[in-house]
Amino acid sequence: MRRKWNISWKAGALAGLILWGCGIVAAQGGGMQGSQSQPPAQPAKTPDTAPLTLDATPPVSAEEDAAFKDFQAVSTDDPAKKIAAGEAFLQKYPQSRYRAPVYGALTYASVASNQIDKMQEYGEKDIALVPNDVSVLAVMAQTLPRSLRSNTPDPDKVLAKAEQYSKQAIEITPTLPKPPNMTDETFATAKNQTLAMAHGGLGLVYVRRQKYAEAIPELQQAVKIDPKPDPVNYYLLGVADKNTSHFDDAIAAFNQCAAMPGPMQPTCKNSAEDAKKRAATELSAPK
Repeated sequence: MRRKWNISWKAGALAGLILWGCGIVAAQGGGMQGSQSQPPAQPAKTPDTAPLTLDATPPVSAEEDAAFKDFQAVSTDDPAKKIAAGEAFLQKYPQSRYRAPVYGALTYASVASNQIDKMQEYGEKDIALVPNDVSVLAVMAQTLPRSLRSNTPDPDKVLAKAEQYSKQAIEITPTLPKPPNMTDETFATAKNQTLAMAHGGLGLVYVRRQKYAEAIPELQQAVKIDPKPDPVNYYLLGVADKNTSHFDDAIAAFNQCAAMPGPMQPTCKNSAEDAKKRAATELSAPK
């Protein structure tokens, strides 16, 4: 089942594909200004393949099963309505065997409505029930560091959570068995998209901590394995390369970002020009 939300955030649309509560989604926001400052929220691409899935436990009753199907049928174009429907379901069936997929859907709807606190609340509840739900782990790993702002309370704690979720998704995803309803190609693509989000999230955690050398391999992996690389990750890779004086690599990464249509283009073009100027006047680091 494909679920898609339009987000009111600066960069445009977000899509999450959910089957029994597992999905791959991307958070969105504005562009970073300057390589030395802490970056504000970042835009992200729309994943377009089926996510990794988990089997759902059979329903307790026909009534509960019907209520869950009604919740699934609520349009995902209206995240507020989706959240209201999910919360109503959980209130009526607080011990439902469908709690995990409902929490998963609420996680994505909360991202779509820019309610990051709710995203984290529902995501953590989902993970408590399904610790290997790598799709929820990955979306929180990417969303938390991208949504940080100057007034975010306790940003170090937020980054620590994002690091934890990233590493869990990176560790678990390669070990998951292929669901019987997925082709090998779809499964491989879903794993790669999940891992790309997790590596990209971890790379941004390191960028925000100004650990640029540690960010580079994470961001390189993110753009390498993603079937449709996220321009934000190319931009972040350029930032990390520039701050480690790998100017040629920075220029290449910024140019990759600038070649992709979207709100990151102007920032990436300007960053590429800045990296070229620094390459002409500063000594580059050895390869």
